Amino acid sequence: MSVKSFIAKLFAKSIYNETQKWAQKPVETQQKVFQDLIRQAKETQFGKDHQFNKIKTYSDFAKQVPIRDYEDLKPYIEEVTKGKENILWPGKPIYFAKTSGTTSGAKYIPLTKQSMPFHIKAARNAILSYIHETGNADFVDGKMIFLQGSPKLEEKNGIKLGRLSGIVAHYVPKYLQKNRLPSWETNCIDDWETKVDAIVEETFSENMTVISGIPSWVQMYFEKLHQKGNKPIGEIFKNFNLFIYGGVNYEPYRAKFENLIGRKVDAIELFPASEGFFAYQDSQKEKGMLLLLNSGIFYEFVKADEFYTQNPKRYTIGEVELGVNYALIISTNAGLWAYNIGDTVEFTSLQPYRVIVSGRLKHYISAFGEHVIGKEVEEAIKQAITGTNISINEFTVAPQINPKNGLPYHEWFIEFENEPADLQEFALQIDQAMRKQNVYYDDLISGNVLRTLMITKVSKNGFQKYMQSIGKLGGQNKLPRLSNDRKIADFFKQ
Repeated sequence: MSVKSFIAKLFAKSIYNETQKWAQKPVETQQKVFQDLIRQAKETQFGKDHQFNKIKTYSDFAKQVPIRDYEDLKPYIEEVTKGKENILWPGKPIYFAKTSGTTSGAKYIPLTKQSMPFHIKAARNAILSYIHETGNADFVDGKMIFLQGSPKLEEKNGIKLGRLSGIVAHYVPKYLQKNRLPSWETNCIDDWETKVDAIVEETFSENMTVISGIPSWVQMYFEKLHQKGNKPIGEIFKNFNLFIYGGVNYEPYRAKFENLIGRKVDAIELFPASEGFFAYQDSQKEKGMLLLLNSGIFYEFVKADEFYTQNPKRYTIGEVELGVNYALIISTNAGLWAYNIGDTVEFTSLQPYRVIVSGRLKHYISAFGEHVIGKEVEEAIKQAITGTNISINEFTVAPQINPKNGLPYHEWFIEFENEPADLQEFALQIDQAMRKQNVYYDDLISGNVLRTLMITKVSKNGFQKYMQSIGKLGGQNKLPRLSNDRKIADFFKQ
């Protein structure tokens, strides 16, 4: 055991003990975060507008601070982007994480001196939790890579801005910098395909032990490595044993990855966003990710199927239940207040509180009242390929409301790596898995409102071409699993 891995194990034990202290007192921990946030923001413009000085309890807060999305908060954020101080949080943000919005154009999410450290600590602690549980720390002696956005930053009225992953690149600890790839110059390449080619050249002969990124883009990297080396990734990188990912469910990619790698590797799931780092997988044995209750974020939850009703009930951490699909609402030390991030979560454990990301509020299909969510389609395709040699690269689903013949249906666009021998039988397997999960969908099929789903095959690299066509190839951009319209479908039907 190297000195570095020995120290990592000691540090991992210390962080584990710290985590247990707040994880075992979830309600008290969140109450303290809530009180600290209200106290610190009392004299901000937002705090004055919402009478923070009169807020004593969560009930007071829920009455005075309505749930908002980016559009609702935009007037305040525009004041911040002008360089004004004390608008949403004391002082000015140190960064804006720039993201692409659908209705808002570019979105500017503030990152403050108080919030930024939690993004870094959470990613670090995810790895340390893995070390503590498994005892595996040898990978710290090898090279690590994170496929991320460019670290080049712009500036807006004295506040630096860029992609979150690019901002985080400025915070890599000194003890990791010698181990980290790609180089700064390669990381700054804007064109994604050119960048991946450069990363392949830089890493091909290195001792890569940890690889991290969104699965769809890591897959592109692996495929290019395979083309260059003409052998499995596990043979190119003999000591590669840990894959860290976030942003999308890994399960639809798992079979493809294991085929590319040539063996199984451990994986750690993260739940980061520009608005905050919410959870990470703290155990290889338990389902879900540990919700970070001690990270400057106060959480509220609204049942997803009630979200668009008038005045839906808001729940705090002590009131949530297992197996319910909740919209995630946050108030943070970056100045976001009762903010709807758009993600939905489901609790898999209440001791400690662990979640899975079940989908997006706006990524669903309910063209006929079926209320299909991302978790359901991902689970259905996982069940259909389990125990077969079928593997897929990517997929998305859209409703077909006005077919030329017959009843409407859900159309699944799938890019196969290994195709099923019988496409209709495969479609039936997915359909049956969907019907078992979603009673509304089952009723629509039984009632002859919908027919069995149809599969449209997408050609090799078709989804990459789609993402490229909308200017979202690479980085942290993700393909929606579900759409309630035909915008993505129409691209493949041209």
